[in-house]
Amino acid sequence: MMNKIHFEQLQETLYHETLENGLNVYVLPKNGFSKTYVTFTTKYGSVDRTFIPRGGSDFVTVPDGIAHFLEHKMFEKEEGDVFQEFSENAAAANAFTSFTRTSYLFSSTANLYKNTKTLLDFVQQPYFTEKTVEKEKGIIAQEITMYDDQADWRQYFGTIANLFKNHPVRIDIAGTVETIQDITAEHLYECYGTFYHPSNMVFFAVGNVDPDEMLEFVKKDQQAKTFEAPEPVERSFPEEPDQAAEPRSELFMDVTKPKLMIGTKCRNTDMSGKEMLIRELASDVTLDILFGRSSEFYTEAYNRGLIDESFSYEFNLENGFGFAAIGSDTDHPEELEKLILSVFDEARDRWSITGDQLERIRKKRIGLFMRALNSPEYIANQFTHYNFNDMNLFDVVPVLEQLTTAQLQEAFRDFYYEGGQTVMTIRPTEQGK
Repeated sequence: MMNKIHFEQLQETLYHETLENGLNVYVLPKNGFSKTYVTFTTKYGSVDRTFIPRGGSDFVTVPDGIAHFLEHKMFEKEEGDVFQEFSENAAAANAFTSFTRTSYLFSSTANLYKNTKTLLDFVQQPYFTEKTVEKEKGIIAQEITMYDDQADWRQYFGTIANLFKNHPVRIDIAGTVETIQDITAEHLYECYGTFYHPSNMVFFAVGNVDPDEMLEFVKKDQQAKTFEAPEPVERSFPEEPDQAAEPRSELFMDVTKPKLMIGTKCRNTDMSGKEMLIRELASDVTLDILFGRSSEFYTEAYNRGLIDESFSYEFNLENGFGFAAIGSDTDHPEELEKLILSVFDEARDRWSITGDQLERIRKKRIGLFMRALNSPEYIANQFTHYNFNDMNLFDVVPVLEQLTTAQLQEAFRDFYYEGGQTVMTIRPTEQGK
């Protein structure tokens, strides 16, 4: 039975139905849009390396990088490449693997149902052979090697690896050249069978789309296919200490200017739903107040020449792990590190974020979010992150409106505490000689 959820404040109506095979289908029509953006996403990412396979009773651990490897392999079929089929029907297709999900998507202004059929079929018809798996290893090894030469990539994943001692978030999403050598077609079918069941997936369409037509189309498509009964996926994660695994590290690479990144680790991450949404938004807002363009830090760091346009900060939270990362290219990494940590220490020792500061950033965040709702890409990509954590994208504004400085302080204490930080510096090769 189709549910219709209306968000009065945003003037958006979301349509939802859970099909017999467990697939959750969501449709968000956007009047006046010519493009439709469709995603088909599984709750399966790089951190899901230890699990009980469908039909099994014992935990298995698969080689690192397998979720990303599987994403690559899904596009290759016996009869040819799926990208070709999409482009023939005037659609741009893509896919991505993150720590917690794998998403297949297309956008188009024409042939909506032809392209939707292509999307559903190729994701639901796996085709792997030992021969094609071996060939793919070379392609992915090249991709990994290419990223190994990118300083920003090395710094970001190096920071995460410094923060986490045991949790698989510390492992690069693509794995390593060594770990992917162990992947077999049997592994791929095992992971596919466990994580690609419709009950572990979400179908989402946004843009120029009729909700009744789309729901009916997807329902008929799924009814014509055979699936085993839904089973919950059982994952296992190692215990993770609060302390950062490595307080600091440095690399020498072919860069013109040093790069500094400070990572901080969240210690309470066993949450979902509204509690998680409050924590995520409170952390985002706190970082905005402390380090955003209107902060005292930003003015001082910019005037002293400690940061440039590359300066950025972000906060990530999923069930089981979370972290903040702040960094910039800088000729003075030691001074920038000192300044960033002094801002954090000041907030820890003398919490002084005011209601006025919160109000200013709240308005800014709500404005940015409302603008982002004009982007089908943004909505589609954010929607499944929220959905898989039992949150709703459209609750962002009401939660932002009710945030308090006490919630900001609670969030801050969770990601800035003694021993929970790391510093990752990349310096030009000649400085290491």
